[in-house]
Amino acid sequence: MMEISSKTNDHFRRWTDLSTARGIKKHQEFFLMGEKLIEEFLKNPAYKVKAEIINEDLKSVTAGNAKLGRVPLFKLSKALFNELDTVGTHYNLLVLEPKELGTLEAKTEPKGLELICPLGDPGNLGAIARSAVAFGVSKIILTEEACTPYHPKAIKASAGALLNIPLYKVSKLADFAVNSPKAYALDMKGEDVARFPWPKDLRLVVGEEGPGFGDIKGLSRLSVPTASVESLNATVAASIALYSWNKAHSR
Repeated sequence: MMEISSKTNDHFRRWTDLSTARGIKKHQEFFLMGEKLIEEFLKNPAYKVKAEIINEDLKSVTAGNAKLGRVPLFKLSKALFNELDTVGTHYNLLVLEPKELGTLEAKTEPKGLELICPLGDPGNLGAIARSAVAFGVSKIILTEEACTPYHPKAIKASAGALLNIPLYKVSKLADFAVNSPKAYALDMKGEDVARFPWPKDLRLVVGEEGPGFGDIKGLSRLSVPTASVESLNATVAASIALYSWNKAHSR
C-alpha cells in the first residue's frame, strides 16, 4: 500500500484530471464511485481495475478478489481523498481502464432498438443510458458531439448502466443519422409514439437540449405529445419512447 499526503504526488495529480473528458482521454483512466455501484461491479468486473483509493477510515474492497488479481492500493489523507471524491460518496474509489468504443458504419442495418445520442451533458447521458438498459436498447451510439461516457457524473446518473451496454462512437450527428436506415428522430412534431407501429429494428435519434436537430433533414419524426408545456426534457421524452417500443415488443 502506498500512502499519499502531498498534492504534488504524480498519482494524485493525474487523478485530479479524471474529472474532465480531456483528462480521461489523456490518461486512459476513469473513476468508479459509490458504494452500491462498486459492490455491483465487483460481482462481475468487466473493466480492468488499475487502482483502489482509500483514506484512513476505509478498508480495501478489492483485496482477495480472485477475479481482479492484485490491485495497487493507495491511502490518501482525508483532505486529498475528498478532492477526488467529487460526487461525495465517502466510499472507496476505483480507478478503471476505459474500453475502446466500437465503430459503426451508418448504413449498417440496426438490430433491435439502437439509440443515437449527441448529448453533451454527462448527467443527461447517464440518465438516458439508465432508461436504455431498463427498456432493452441493444446499443448506444455516441456521436461526435456527445460527452465521454466515462465521466463520473455520467456513470453516477446511469447507476452503472453505461458500464453494461455496448457503446459505439461515430461521426457528427448530421452525418451519421441521415445515412442510417430506419432512423427516427424524437422531435416536438411527429407521429405520436403511443400510436406508432414500432418496428423491432430501428435507430432512435435523440436531439441535444437546445439546438435539437437544427437543419438536419430527411429523418422521419416521432413525438411525445404534451398538454401544458411546449416540450419535455430530451431524456424524459426518450424514456417514454423507449418504454413504448419495449411495450410493443414484449407482448
